[in-house]
Amino acid sequence: MGKRDALRGAAALAGAMMLAAAAQAQEDWYPSRYGAEDSIGAMNNLSAEGTRAAARLVRTGKVYALGVVTGPDTPAWPGRSYNIVVQQTNDGGGGPVAPNLLTGHDDVLMTSIGIGTQIDGFAHLGVNHRYYNGVRAQEFFSPTGVTRFGTQDIPPTATRGVLLDMTKHYGQNPVPPGTAFNRAEIEAAARAARITIRSGDVVLFHTGWMAASAESNPQDFIAREPGLGREGAEYLASLGVVMIGADVAALEAIPFEDEAAPFIVHQTLLAKHGVHILENINTAELAADNATEFMFVLGQPRFHGAVQMVVNPIAIR
Repeated sequence: MGKRDALRGAAALAGAMMLAAAAQAQEDWYPSRYGAEDSIGAMNNLSAEGTRAAARLVRTGKVYALGVVTGPDTPAWPGRSYNIVVQQTNDGGGGPVAPNLLTGHDDVLMTSIGIGTQIDGFAHLGVNHRYYNGVRAQEFFSPTGVTRFGTQDIPPTATRGVLLDMTKHYGQNPVPPGTAFNRAEIEAAARAARITIRSGDVVLFHTGWMAASAESNPQDFIAREPGLGREGAEYLASLGVVMIGADVAALEAIPFEDEAAPFIVHQTLLAKHGVHILENINTAELAADNATEFMFVLGQPRFHGAVQMVVNPIAIR
């Protein structure tokens, strides 16, 4: 073998090693730390003790509705729409039935589920057709409802919630679109709030973006936003939090930190770490009350086979 052939061989070997390393990097996020057969991800960090500790945070008894109203005018991504049909029951004309003059109404909802306040399940977004725990889409996808990771199987949640007010951190209300919160910003906001983020927590960010634009300019509300950055997502996942949400439409900063990697925060949290995402969370009242920690409660509708679900979480303090 000549010197030139040796160099070519070395270059080919180096290239193959780089490709192998890249492939390994793509796959080293599964199996999950919670086990190769796990389907609930970080929700494994919920505990009875965590629920009892969260209950001890309730001092005033004030209850906050964190969900917005879902309707035909709610800001939504293109292609998503909401329609409801209300019917008069019994004879179809609303006439009374039986001696007790029974009347009533029924309804049919025809809607995209991802409108308004919602929780993202693990079947929502993945990495090259692999989803949480490395499960391939072909193993669970069905047009009549996913057979794994359906939101009906998300455990009920009653745990500690914490609010990080990023308008205070940046001194701007709203926080400008495209601003990404990463570890340094998260740690600083937590210190300012005198809270320590713990395993089993739900972390909410207040940015002021919903109050500033959701009603006045719904298209702009969807098109851009401040939000979580990739490093911040990795950091919070490493702490064992179970859900992360904000008063924005997609949780993560838009324009994206890297335009070549859209929605990488979703991939990081849902697929790689099994952390649920909460979108369009109404944090304004919590922020106004300086409510930095509280009991967070969520029991989502159990529609079979859904990949995301409209919800109305509540905070109690």
